[in-house]
Amino acid sequence: MSSERDELVEAVIGHLSEMKRRGNRFVSLSPESLATLATPSTPAVPSTGVATPRAASGIAASMLAGVEELATANPTGPVPPTTVRPATPAPSPATRSASSAPSSASGPIEAGQKVEAMRELRERALVCMKCPNLAAARTNVVFGVGSVDAELMLVGEAPGADEDRQGEPFVGAAGQLLTKIIQTMGLSRETVYIGNILKCRPDTPGQASGNRKPTADEMKTCIPYLHSQIDIIRPKVLVALGATAVEGLLGSIGGITKVRGHWQEYRGIPLMPTFHPAYLLRNMALSEKRKVWEDMLQVMERLGMPISEKQRGFFLPKS
Repeated sequence: MSSERDELVEAVIGHLSEMKRRGNRFVSLSPESLATLATPSTPAVPSTGVATPRAASGIAASMLAGVEELATANPTGPVPPTTVRPATPAPSPATRSASSAPSSASGPIEAGQKVEAMRELRERALVCMKCPNLAAARTNVVFGVGSVDAELMLVGEAPGADEDRQGEPFVGAAGQLLTKIIQTMGLSRETVYIGNILKCRPDTPGQASGNRKPTADEMKTCIPYLHSQIDIIRPKVLVALGATAVEGLLGSIGGITKVRGHWQEYRGIPLMPTFHPAYLLRNMALSEKRKVWEDMLQVMERLGMPISEKQRGFFLPKS
């Protein structure tokens, strides 16, 4: 009997440990489960003071049920695995959307709190299971990289295979080109912030290679993380890289060729739409490189950065 009880307790501890490893720090129990814990099975505890297998079984079942409730209802929740709280009803989609939107009343985050706020946000993103198909297929969550004090934030659409493998945005061929553009501006990857609308690579079932465009639902589900990143950093300028990033941020406002180079606004911040670096890798024409560079010159001017004659002359036809 003691062996059966010990096995049940071991199972509960193991399950709780796994949930803790995945980032969960609260165990949420329904009122029914709490009632079961508060009311021991009969006979609950014999004169020896040792719980019977039946009592242990009831407790273990209740605890495991609570863990499963947590895994289903709050896969990203944060706090100490020993804490037991009554379960609260799951919020409606409308409530979830409202709660995920930052409150303007809270004001900007203090400079000294930015690092901690971004760290906590990253921890939540790393264990996110909101899109089961993406969570099952990903190797790494690609959260973002750069300075929390950046004046410039660049936003792409979603990680590719290289990014998924390394857990960092824009590290493939397109990322290397983006790094060169940033450096030509007189900046670095460490002084700007680079992120994506989606934090997980879109799954490609049955495909050995290649990427797919994120769906509208995937972007809508994941974008609260980007909103929080923007609200923590409060950059002076945003750059949307490519048509999908523009669509994810601004909706359908026309093709990328129509809006590129024209200032927009997003969450009160000036936004410059431009071509994705991958486009420049497919179309090596000097004229297309110049278009992207003209967009970057506008960004530099908006940031008040000095621009040399050499920088102004990049990708212009030689006379």
